[in-house]
Amino acid sequence: MNKILIVDDDTNILKVLQMRLEAEGYIATTFADIQKAIEITREEEFDLALVDLKLASKNGIELMEILHDIRPEMAVIILTAFGTIESTVNAMQKGAYSYLTKPFDHRQLLLQIKNGIERTKLSKEVRRLKNIVGERYEFKNIICKSRKMKEVLKQVAMAAGTDSSVCIHGESGTGKELIAKALHLASFRKDGPFLAINCAAIPENLLESELFGFQKGAFTGAISSKKGLFAQAHRGSILLDEIAETPLHMQAKLLRVLQEKEFYPLGSEHPIKTDVRIIAASNKDLVLEVKKGSFRSDLFYRLHVIPIYLPPLRERKDDIPLLAHHFLKRFSAEMKKDIKEITSSAMQKLLSLNWPGNVRELENTIEYAVAMSTQNIIRADTILQTQQNKEEFIKTLKHAKNDFEKQYISNMLSLTEGNISKAADLAGKYRADFYDLLKKHNINSSDFKTTK
Repeated sequence: MNKILIVDDDTNILKVLQMRLEAEGYIATTFADIQKAIEITREEEFDLALVDLKLASKNGIELMEILHDIRPEMAVIILTAFGTIESTVNAMQKGAYSYLTKPFDHRQLLLQIKNGIERTKLSKEVRRLKNIVGERYEFKNIICKSRKMKEVLKQVAMAAGTDSSVCIHGESGTGKELIAKALHLASFRKDGPFLAINCAAIPENLLESELFGFQKGAFTGAISSKKGLFAQAHRGSILLDEIAETPLHMQAKLLRVLQEKEFYPLGSEHPIKTDVRIIAASNKDLVLEVKKGSFRSDLFYRLHVIPIYLPPLRERKDDIPLLAHHFLKRFSAEMKKDIKEITSSAMQKLLSLNWPGNVRELENTIEYAVAMSTQNIIRADTILQTQQNKEEFIKTLKHAKNDFEKQYISNMLSLTEGNISKAADLAGKYRADFYDLLKKHNINSSDFKTTK
């Protein structure tokens, strides 16, 4: 049962809300005393809080900020009898999930509560997912601040709660295996093995034996039996990377594993049962491969239950500074160098490139820069460009102006931690004009808010 905290200095409102919410199956805990509400939040976890804007000793938004310091993921809905556009915007900018004006429609309140609780659960899953990845893979976080990657993490968090097949799409170097590992570690299979195979890297005549294993004497040289990956990954997960490169006859055998939960090792007449979650990944358009006849449509639909699309680095450039500094810190430590900074000109160069090799190319670029640097900073002349990036470096004036404007707006929001009013003042713009720029460049100010 979901737990809801209600804070209002009107005891009649508290009684009515508690009665209505408990009738809907919620556990409602009410307080007119602000300090007691803060104390109970430290002791217990709530899925959502309803907070009145006008409280006797403290503003409701101030109380919300205190509650968020204690429980960052908890959604808070602000209630007030005196709703104005200014107070609504202020509440949302400070982190409120929603804002309702009294007297509110009961059905609307229930809908907001339901959606807010889903938001809380999702935020907790994303945080847990990041912590797991950091603990197990020396990757403190899946490095991102862009809205597109945050949406990916939300999908991963939701997919982790199921046992359905997942198909991860993305260009080479976008981090498909990292996402697959995170998905496994956030699932109930986390204590089981996670195994990965690159279907494009294994010769066709060896792929079947790698996946399904073989019996002693199954072929010349099989002097002993060997377990395949499906047997080794029992009660865990297996990543079939570059699944589009799998031969058609192997696709039929993979389909059997998905349908029947069993397979035959080479040379054996007896099937082996397997309990494995299959995660597929591809840098090719599988729909197109199905149309071409090089990928089975029945296997596609079995694998494509939950599709996850990873954006290329050129579509998540907000993440480049974070990623670059992460790699800088790692390679500086590995090479025993004291390099802690990237000059603004070097960062601008990183931001201007198109990154056909995505995060992997950026990682290699920073490794090269650290290796070649003779000073304690990374300068622009140590940022090596690939030939493809050199060709794409020259832009039209309109494109260059557009890119500069988007980066400038992002910088203003970073400086003000997502405060639109302050960012507009710094940029010398009216707030309405600044909103138009956010809409033009598809920038979400909440992506820049600092989470505690």
